[in-house]
Amino acid sequence: MPGMFQLTDKVAVVTGAGRGIGQAIARVFAKAGAKVAVVSRTESNSDATADAINAEHPGAAQPYAVDVADAAAVAELGKQIVADFGKVEILVNNAGVTRDGLLLRMSDEDWDTVINTNLKGAFNTVKAFQRTLLRQKHARIINVASVIGLMGNAGQANYAASKAGLIGFTKSLAREFAGREVTANAIAPGFITTDMTGALSDEQKAAIQTKIPLGSLGTVDDIAAAALYLASEEARYVTGQVLVVDGGMVM
Repeated sequence: MPGMFQLTDKVAVVTGAGRGIGQAIARVFAKAGAKVAVVSRTESNSDATADAINAEHPGAAQPYAVDVADAAAVAELGKQIVADFGKVEILVNNAGVTRDGLLLRMSDEDWDTVINTNLKGAFNTVKAFQRTLLRQKHARIINVASVIGLMGNAGQANYAASKAGLIGFTKSLAREFAGREVTANAIAPGFITTDMTGALSDEQKAAIQTKIPLGSLGTVDDIAAAALYLASEEARYVTGQVLVVDGGMVM
């Protein structure tokens, strides 16, 4: 059906948009007609993503640099973005880090860094944008979790806890904001070809692929397509859900 999954004149904020999944989401949102605030911890990454988007869709993207774990900085960023765009209707919490290691050897710093970015970061951004989101009709919150938050993984206790927490956070937001017709959903990617999975050896990738019924790693575009659906009007009756995009790995 023509005209489906359009975001014409919507304003979206995408964190972790300097590369990988976040970059793909920002690009597909702009292609669908949205104005996008491209947020990354690294200024050069947010600038590069915004430049690439604007080359294809002039004026669609504006770059911002912030560490989402810094609550005060995120609050200021929220004010700046609302001042620049006038509103925010879609918030995608994608910023995330890993600090892998067995629990016996995991430092407090590695635990805190992952929780503060992946989970507290989402709390910070929702706090920063909640007022403008609640004033919009059919606003959307999309949190990028992980299949690791559903099944756990040896050597990733911090990451699994952060992503499982993000799923619980999403469901609570869905209940709290439903009265204002704001939906909140999570996407749980499986093993996706990104910089993070690029660190895996060929043997590790081959072992992972044997556990995926569809037989291959996913792409960032697979996740971006799921985000576009959840951001669109067609998903108006979907909230509090976890959309697993993993080739069937954890079904």
